[in-house]
Amino acid sequence: MTSHARPDSHSHTTRAHSFNAAAAQYAANRPSYPSALFVAIEDLARRPLTGARVVDVGAGTGIATALLVARGANVLAVEPGKGMAAEFRRTLPDTPVVLGNGNALPLATGSVDLLTYAQSWHWTDPALAVPEAFRVLRPAGGALALWWNTEALDIPWIAAAADRVERYLGIDAVVTKNGSGAQAAAVLSTTPDVSLHVDRHQVRWSRRVPVDTHLANLGSHSAFLVLGAEGANAFLTEERAHLLAAFPDGMVEEVYDVELIVATRP
Repeated sequence: MTSHARPDSHSHTTRAHSFNAAAAQYAANRPSYPSALFVAIEDLARRPLTGARVVDVGAGTGIATALLVARGANVLAVEPGKGMAAEFRRTLPDTPVVLGNGNALPLATGSVDLLTYAQSWHWTDPALAVPEAFRVLRPAGGALALWWNTEALDIPWIAAAADRVERYLGIDAVVTKNGSGAQAAAVLSTTPDVSLHVDRHQVRWSRRVPVDTHLANLGSHSAFLVLGAEGANAFLTEERAHLLAAFPDGMVEEVYDVELIVATRP
């Protein structure tokens, strides 16, 4: 299949807002996160989640928020998209969510124990979001945690699928879809005027899902959402044939490496 229009021809804002019309698809098909991730967050942040004042920024439909709540955290969600926030409220009616973004957080100074970005830091402007994060965090013991589910490219079928996506979109689709933990760590480590201790950790996990769920997950990424139905479906229809050849029973074993970064003041 020939390369399609490059997603980077669409503005950052257009891509960020593309999720709002696909919020239900996002909520139903995106992967969650393993319990080992939250153990690692507690270890690197040097505090339990139970009882912690946590703000989950770019919370989307609440996939990570729900897991933070389940571990006993007192969570406030911040989400810039009205469509995503509406889906969040349907999913987690008892958890507060406010409209806002990481570049200008609607939070009091020094009011937060842990600030989290699950699959969302790459939508911020780090020049604004880093100082803003450490404005709202407690000066002693506050921590910033960023994480992404990234594809395990050492798995042959996943590497082949990622190559097909890259050839179709004409970009490094893995970074586009998932953000870059390495880039975020580098930015945090060299942030002027804020001395930070930055830890990185990786957690591998997997889930077994029907082919339709896997394709709906893929189609819920902004790189496909901005193509429109015709452009996305052309790829997804062909991708279905590749997947059924690899998984004749119609069940796909998705394997992820969660890239975690936790930044604290020394």
